[in-house]
Parts: sequence; structure tokens; C-alpha cells
Amino acid sequence: MLKKLLLVLAACLLSLQMAFAAVDLNKADVAALSEIKGIGPALSEQIVAERKSGGDFKDWDDLEARVKGIANKKAVQLSKEGLTVNGKQRRGQYKKSEAQTKKEAATK
Repeated sequence: MLKKLLLVLAACLLSLQMAFAAVDLNKADVAALSEIKGIGPALSEQIVAERKSGGDFKDWDDLEARVKGIANKKAVQLSKEGLTVNGKQRRGQYKKSEAQTKKEAATK
């Protein structure tokens, strides 16, 4: 009985590790990208199409520049969900746009 319990526990831990495994943007296919929370089928197809036409993404800034719909805030969110570019996570907080900064200053 104890062996079965330990086996079940080990299987659960292994599945959790797989669930939080990083997905590299330059290696993932449409299906793997779609499993990242925040990336739907349309965005994953757009990412793969851009990668095919323009080559691998160099870094997060390159991704943000080339794929419409992924800005700094979205990139930070996707990185937290396990997406990497060349094995690297997006560092730091999202940067506010000039419009957001002006709007916040105007409301004070």
C-alpha cells in the first residue's frame, strides 16, 4: 500500500514539473504555443508565421517589435506563464507607455 502511495505521489510531482516546463518560442509549434495561457490559436499561428518569414526571434524586444499584439506588458505575462525566448524569461516589470504616464499624471 505504501509503495502505491509513493508511486502516485511521484507521478503527481512529475506531472506538475511538466506542467510548469518552459516553452521556447523559437522551438515551439502552434500547439505548444497555444497551451501557454494568454496565447490563443490565432496568436500562436501569427508567431510561427513570423518566425518562418523573419527567422528566429533574437530576444523579447525582437518579439515585441515583430508580432502585433505582444507589447511589453503582454510579454511579461507570457513569461510568467512559462514562455521563453532563446531560453530566457522576460525580465522586469512592464513599462508604461507615454500615454499611460500622462494619463496618470493628469488624474493626480
